[in-house]
Amino acid sequence: MNALPESLPTDVRSRWLQPGLLTVAVLLGLAALFWPTLHSMIEIWERSETFTHGYLIFPISAWLIWRQRAELAQVAPVPDLRGLLLLGASGAAWLLADTGSVNVVAQYGFIGMLIAAVWTLLGWRFVWAAFFPLMFLFLAVPVGEFLIQPLMEITADFTVAMLQITGIPVYREGLFFSIPSGDWSVVEGCSGLRYLIASVTLGVLYAYLTYRSWKRRLLFSLAAIVVPVFANSGRAYMIVMIAHLSDMKLALGVDHYIYGWAFFGLVMLLLFWIGGFWREDEAAPAPAAAAAPEGAGKPRPIAPAVVATLVVAGLWPAYAAWLSARPLPPLPALQLQAAAGWQSAAPFTDWVPHWIGADRTLRRSYVQAGQRVMLELNYYATQRQDAELINSQNFMIRQKDPVWSNVGEGIVTATIGGVEHPVRQAKLRRADGQRLLVWQWNLINGAPTVSDHKAKLVLALDRVRLRRDDGLSVLIAAPYEDTQMDAAAAALARFAADMKPALAATLDGVDGQ
Repeated sequence: MNALPESLPTDVRSRWLQPGLLTVAVLLGLAALFWPTLHSMIEIWERSETFTHGYLIFPISAWLIWRQRAELAQVAPVPDLRGLLLLGASGAAWLLADTGSVNVVAQYGFIGMLIAAVWTLLGWRFVWAAFFPLMFLFLAVPVGEFLIQPLMEITADFTVAMLQITGIPVYREGLFFSIPSGDWSVVEGCSGLRYLIASVTLGVLYAYLTYRSWKRRLLFSLAAIVVPVFANSGRAYMIVMIAHLSDMKLALGVDHYIYGWAFFGLVMLLLFWIGGFWREDEAAPAPAAAAAPEGAGKPRPIAPAVVATLVVAGLWPAYAAWLSARPLPPLPALQLQAAAGWQSAAPFTDWVPHWIGADRTLRRSYVQAGQRVMLELNYYATQRQDAELINSQNFMIRQKDPVWSNVGEGIVTATIGGVEHPVRQAKLRRADGQRLLVWQWNLINGAPTVSDHKAKLVLALDRVRLRRDDGLSVLIAAPYEDTQMDAAAAALARFAADMKPALAATLDGVDGQ
């Protein structure tokens, strides 16, 4: 490893003093301008053990820059207004994300603006020389919860497959499975997301500090992504086997977590140990050149770049604040007229979907020729924090619900009124055996969609452009027996087709168009 000088030459310190202090001041100013976004990151670091490492990312990035200060000192700080293009693009992304309440994208936009400010004030050569420390800042964003469901599916698939290979009979329904010794379910804590996030953060840092070639860094970083996924699946299988072989006496309480962390820790230790065999020591430092530092020439004034950076960055939160201050339009109650022989009926289930923040809600039960259907409408007049059509808090049932279990959810194509219609389908099971088939979709600008990403983007664009950004969640459910869902699916398709004109009239009545 290169030995770093105790101090830099006087001329270097004088050349860097003003640009360095102004850059730090501007970065602190951006943190103040976008404090709600930064605070939303800190809140997640504080409450979630999965993302506690976020507290360390900024200090580590600063240390990495300080660590290579001798190299960076050879780059002259030269303002580069091309960085304003990245600043504007990051700010626009932040605005759309903030308007659509997509915190993750807003946080990425904030980090992008920090890097763009460094580019604008210190120049592209500095950004390139400090590329990894600056990119490392993106790991401060608490992202990954969208991986929980796929990781749970991988864990369940692997565990069930290994149990079958072992010769243990398994009955599986969704994320629930039973073996002769007991019943199991794969919950969020079994997804391994915490292991994956920790492995990626440590892995990329280890790769940067241990290897010099980007090829080796990339390969080790990929290994840090793949290995924990398989390690977590092996951990789940190991826990089930320990419990099974001990007649359900071990791996069920605190030792469930102890065994899991011990196994994962061993796997990661082996990964880093093996990776050490291909380490690359740093090359010996080259003799200092007497020539002027890279990019040196006629000094450019930094004050205009500081002002431009603050102005361009400040436009986005100002516009967002103006959008948020607009009053809600007056909203009448939801009204829905039954059609095609469907009659109002008494509720047939106590299940209630978990949709929050709706401006208007309507829940009713209907019956036709003995077939029962439940309908729930949730209308959002405009998108704002905690009152969004697309929200992670809008779901069928919560994890570990004491009464209801979600035994299968996904996007399917249903034929409604002769037209293929994608819907989000869920199969719910009550502890007493009652089963419900549920279809859900959203109506935005009169068009149905089940894509959360598309819905978020359309609604955010509409709001930024001062257009209608209202939306309606449509959810219908019908009971079914055991695995015989055809009759329930047919009833839901018939109900959706029959009530389609009434739903359109309801939406028009609410928004006053």
